Amino acid sequence: MAAVINAANNGIVGKLERELPDLAFHQQLTVDEIPTLWVSRNDLLALLKYLKSSCHFEMLFDLAGVDERQRVNRPGSAADFTVVYHLMSFSANTDIRIKVALGQADCQLPSCISVWPNANWYEREAWDMFGIVFTGHPNLCRILLPPTWQGHALRKDHPARATEMEPFKMTDERQDREQEALRFKPEDWGMKRKNEHTEFMFLNLGPNHPSVHGVFRIVLQLDGEVVVDAVPEIGYHHRGAEKMAERQTWHTYIPYTDRIDYLGGVMNNLPYVMAIEKMAGIEVPDRAKVIRIMLAELFRISSHLVFYGTYAQDVGQMSPVFYMFADRERLFGIIEAITGGRMHPAWFRIGGVAQDLPNGWEKLVSDFVERMPARMDHFDKMAMQNSILKQRSVGIGTYTTAEALDWGITGPGLRATGMDFDLRRDRPYGGYDQFDFEVPVFQNGDIYDRARVRIEEIRQSLRIIKQCMENMPAGPYKSDHRLTTPPPKERTMHDIETLIHHFLNVSWGPVIPAGECSVTIEATKGANMYYLTSDGGTMSYRTRIRTPSFPHLQQIPLISRGLLIADLIAIIASIDFVMADVDR
Repeated sequence: MAAVINAANNGIVGKLERELPDLAFHQQLTVDEIPTLWVSRNDLLALLKYLKSSCHFEMLFDLAGVDERQRVNRPGSAADFTVVYHLMSFSANTDIRIKVALGQADCQLPSCISVWPNANWYEREAWDMFGIVFTGHPNLCRILLPPTWQGHALRKDHPARATEMEPFKMTDERQDREQEALRFKPEDWGMKRKNEHTEFMFLNLGPNHPSVHGVFRIVLQLDGEVVVDAVPEIGYHHRGAEKMAERQTWHTYIPYTDRIDYLGGVMNNLPYVMAIEKMAGIEVPDRAKVIRIMLAELFRISSHLVFYGTYAQDVGQMSPVFYMFADRERLFGIIEAITGGRMHPAWFRIGGVAQDLPNGWEKLVSDFVERMPARMDHFDKMAMQNSILKQRSVGIGTYTTAEALDWGITGPGLRATGMDFDLRRDRPYGGYDQFDFEVPVFQNGDIYDRARVRIEEIRQSLRIIKQCMENMPAGPYKSDHRLTTPPPKERTMHDIETLIHHFLNVSWGPVIPAGECSVTIEATKGANMYYLTSDGGTMSYRTRIRTPSFPHLQQIPLISRGLLIADLIAIIASIDFVMADVDR
């Protein structure tokens, strides 16, 4: 599969050279071998339109900024700032990365919302964090930080710790100013307060409301109980995860990744450590690969059980959530026995996992795998065949495959529209090519089918876990590469050189060669990517976390207009997001 993708990549660059002879670009070599092209600001918009229409890059997968001013090993261009566009083609099963260099004195680019509507939030984020202006954007305002925030937090000259800033004081005047800044003004979002027939009501749903699944605010424009329009507002859970990556060593940042999709556990570790391993040239032993897959699929089941129970609860059923959380608790017992942790074990390591599987793990896993299919059949009769749940879900909150691609929808939300694509099968990583499983796909793109995909994925995850259990390789659980952190303990007592490596790797962290690398995995909620930049040091120069939940929430207005508030609650449940995954 990698050879096929690389061939497609080479074809893309050749096609651009043949069909756009006036396009000036130069190519940057990256560790992940994704074609990375530097282009001028003047050529950007025309190139993006061409890539979508003629090269079938259906999705703007990610858009992010980089502050290059302190970078020593700069590739290609002496930019103060770089904006990176990561495009994805599902039809050709390939990616391309477009970069634009900007100077600090003229830090602006044309908006590409006309090409991909999901660019809206990504451009707001790049302005919020780096101060990059996107001309033509309809409402370029803060998205993750409060509207009164001073500065741009991911610039290198912005403090990374609270101790580097003045002590926080909340005076009465400041409180009034902060409250006023949060006041919703419909005109800022192109909304009218009334039309010739009615005066609209504006309703705050959240940020503290059980039906919004976290600190998430949606301002609704209502005509009675009918949703005329909606403005999702995020950022209440922002913790500066990407900023923290710049001050933690490569190894000590692993526990922070657990807290991104906090229902995904070690699955969050996987793209991060795999990207480091690629940059460092670390080969992971087969046993470690299979252990990783088994734990990742256990967490996929755990996350989907939370979705299943809360989805049924949001449409009016109380019992399912108790049944499903009971099974999740049994699953956590297995995870705790293996890793020592439950929700956030932070158990994957650079080069493998923290320790080998404990004695008796097979019986724990076997009992769970054998028990769950009957439980799933019971849940199906209890929840999915319930007539009220069907009435609340079938045909509600629909979108097409084309709309899903335009808005950056991945994972179960995309497969519910009929798109047969799963990174584990179509771009196998970490050893998934050795497993036999099916990819559940449904056609209607509604609430009900989004639930059906996740439910069937639980069954397929059980199938993968059973194969892990029955075919667990022998051998080491971690690479013996000198940059693995920490090295196997038995080796540190054998010779002084290994002990020195151990001391340096733990105290300062491993030195990762300069370069850039991204790894994307099929996470619990969709495609999750870590795009790491090393400047040849013990810490990341830039860590970009592309999460699936971020674009998913942006689509809420599209699929809720004309429906009732009660339908919106069911739509929110069907998206399956957590705010830590959105806000980072």
